[in-house]
Amino acid sequence: MTISKEILDELLKGVERPEDFFGDSGLMKELKIRLMERMLGAELTAHLGYDEGKEAPPGQSNRRNGSSTKVLKGQDGELPVAVPRDRDSSFEPELVKKGQTRIDGMDDKIIGLYAAGLTVRDIQSHLLDLYGLNVSPDLISRVTDAVLDEVREWQSRALDRMYPIVIFDALRVKIRDADSRTVKNKAVYVALGVTRDGLREVLGLWIAENEGAKFWLSVMNELKNRGVQDILIAVVDGLKGFPEAITAAFPEAMVQTCPRHGLSDQWRSHGSMHLVRHSLNFCSWKDRKAVATDLRRIYGAATADMAATELDAFEAKWATKYAFIAPAWRRAWQEVIPFFAFDPTIRKIIYTTNAIESLNRVIRKSIKTRGSFPTDEAATKLIYLAIRSFEKDGRNVREWFAARNQFAIMFGERFAA
Repeated sequence: MTISKEILDELLKGVERPEDFFGDSGLMKELKIRLMERMLGAELTAHLGYDEGKEAPPGQSNRRNGSSTKVLKGQDGELPVAVPRDRDSSFEPELVKKGQTRIDGMDDKIIGLYAAGLTVRDIQSHLLDLYGLNVSPDLISRVTDAVLDEVREWQSRALDRMYPIVIFDALRVKIRDADSRTVKNKAVYVALGVTRDGLREVLGLWIAENEGAKFWLSVMNELKNRGVQDILIAVVDGLKGFPEAITAAFPEAMVQTCPRHGLSDQWRSHGSMHLVRHSLNFCSWKDRKAVATDLRRIYGAATADMAATELDAFEAKWATKYAFIAPAWRRAWQEVIPFFAFDPTIRKIIYTTNAIESLNRVIRKSIKTRGSFPTDEAATKLIYLAIRSFEKDGRNVREWFAARNQFAIMFGERFAA
């Protein structure tokens, strides 16, 4: 639709300064209000079956009955809109629904600010400064609480029958305990799957204060109840009891502790810290690049025997300066060896932890401004929004075509079915 020059000239009469157009009493705001009122009037005409200023059809008792002013909150601040009424109150407009108080995607803006890690008070201040909107904390909480319905639907959605790779990881979040009112460190567990077509998909998130075999088994059973029948390779970070829970639910799954996650019992107290990263913690800044390169020769070796040779070479080179690194790898060696049974294309996907690290980075960016969360639900809302943002940024696994062929050879019907 093209607006004629004559109409534009008429609209712009008296507009001399930017505020005459964009200001709180400017043309843009007034035009939006008037257009909305015209559209509402057209909706009522369609509902009643006769035009404004005309007589109602014979025998029809329902007629126009004035209007009521509704103040809508939007990007242009508060918009007082006259909403037409009918006598029997059967008119329910589509443009501005009954009970609606916000337009212009204001809910999306609130949720977007919440997802960025802003607190309710921060969001309230931001909307006031930017849009001149005085939005109550209660309204902001109601808008963000609506995300929980989306979370429940997401957490219970049907999953694929088979996932070639599922990576399980954890991070710690401070959440206030409802009973003791003390802040506790709770673990947030995420499962990042790779589909048969090479797409990354977060299968779910779970919050627990104390993990154990029973908790892990409940997670596995939940995945089964949502349709997962087979996991070809499950990658974990040494969490106690987790491998047993996986194989109890998925007996044919190959459970692999990735070299970048391999932790001996001595190191498990450090949580999900990667073995490589922990090794580098012993290094001076100037040596980190060289040590990382030499460690890559270990987990990048073609066979377990060649990796053992590379570990010997690493120890001979660095033992004098960093005596603790090689012994730590040897303690975790039995967890690392099965990794070398995989083809290099599959191995690369397993040890290239960019996907799970990127996910954790997005989550941490969202929660870093929060000292703690008042409830598990509050933490879940924000973490889910971070996951949603992560999945929008691209889900394809690089070099999947070659890996897919190897999966087809290695797992046969389990991969093809």
